[in-house]
Amino acid sequence: MNKIKLNTTYKKLLADTVTPVSIYLKLRDKYQNAILLESSDYHGDDNSFSYICCEPIARLMVKDSKFEMSLPGHSEHGKVEGNQVAAKLSEFAASFEPDSSEFKFINNGLFGYIGYDAVQYFEQIPVTEGKTDEYEIPDLLYHVYRYVIAIDHFKNELYLFEHSPEGTEPKGIQSIETLVNNKNYPSYEFAPQSEEVSNYTDEEFLSIIDEGMKHCFRGDVFQIVLSRRFQSRFKGDEFNVYRALRSVNPSPYLFYFDFGSFKIFGSSPEAQLVIKDRKATIHPIAGTFKRTGNDEADAELAKKLHADPKENSEHVMLVDLARNDLSRAGSNVQVDTYKEIQYYSHVIHLVSKVTGTLSDDMQSTQMVAGTFPAGTLSGAPKVRAMQLINTNEKTRRGYYGGAIGFMGFNGDFNHAIMIRSFLTKNNTLFYQAGAGVVAKSNRESELQEVNNKLAALRKAIELAKEIR
Repeated sequence: MNKIKLNTTYKKLLADTVTPVSIYLKLRDKYQNAILLESSDYHGDDNSFSYICCEPIARLMVKDSKFEMSLPGHSEHGKVEGNQVAAKLSEFAASFEPDSSEFKFINNGLFGYIGYDAVQYFEQIPVTEGKTDEYEIPDLLYHVYRYVIAIDHFKNELYLFEHSPEGTEPKGIQSIETLVNNKNYPSYEFAPQSEEVSNYTDEEFLSIIDEGMKHCFRGDVFQIVLSRRFQSRFKGDEFNVYRALRSVNPSPYLFYFDFGSFKIFGSSPEAQLVIKDRKATIHPIAGTFKRTGNDEADAELAKKLHADPKENSEHVMLVDLARNDLSRAGSNVQVDTYKEIQYYSHVIHLVSKVTGTLSDDMQSTQMVAGTFPAGTLSGAPKVRAMQLINTNEKTRRGYYGGAIGFMGFNGDFNHAIMIRSFLTKNNTLFYQAGAGVVAKSNRESELQEVNNKLAALRKAIELAKEIR
């Protein structure tokens, strides 16, 4: 099939009086299923952009071993097995001519997610057996959009792009420009409607942690990440929860994806995988202490975290796992940064950086499949840990622990892990967090680790009630 050429027009504007949130609020009522990607990390050029996309012109969806691919002037559907899903994602990306413009930032590509349950297509993990599909969302979903708005926070510049399939009439960017320049935007209220409930009681989750520790003692795994889900009912506009979350928990990856019948949004500290010019990078985050709010006390805590035997052993395992994962489809694997202390709003983490070069005969989606999901959400050895997760966790993870973000037509890939994140469907907020269990874990500490990781999300729900 001939590659689809997208004719691109754009306009550059000054962005000193607008924010990504204000633009999204102006666009979302006119353009359904708009998405927003931001970053609070403006230290380098790569992270200094935010993006708003709307009006899909192409889609790839995989659900229950079936795929649907819709392209301009062409669509197909059928069954997929195993590694065919990675190949299908490559095929979808390769359907479009790579951008050859002068822009060094994203102006088009694939935007979407791979849910944790998609691991069934990459490894022998039967995540669907005997467990209800409570979310009923796609295992994998990507869109290509007609309109992409890119905001350069360094230069206070805004770019409006329209991508029209060759042979079709462009719709023009005037209406988008008018909305961006509008000084008014509608906002709505948010209100929780029920108390938080979990798929486990505290005692039940402690018993799950005990099972994980037993598996570690027996040598089945060195570490296993066991998670707990929470949910609460609401009415009104969940975008207010996102606005509150980005305020209380600023992170390198901020995202709000509206898929119509459901939404996924969050504030993730951790990249699943970054591929740029065939160089792949994983940033293992393992080792977590709760912040006190006092800088001097936090600095002392950071020293203790750096020296803590349990947290260090967990981190070493996950660095080794990242090296192993990158080696499956790459070479020249090395640890660039090791055990760096990083501060977030509610927690302190140990972070490393592991890189590798994609092998000449490998597509980037093979690297994605080989490293999915993140070791920090599964354990080590990874496949055995996931098999035990599947046995011990009574509900499917769905979106949680998967990856969300951008993939270029040329195979570049930049996705966050879906942690510190919400899924909303049928006026219900779902959120989840896990604890890295090892043989010497303290069961109460692991229970508390889940609460530490959810602190920002719970605070965001409370603050969202005040947004008008």
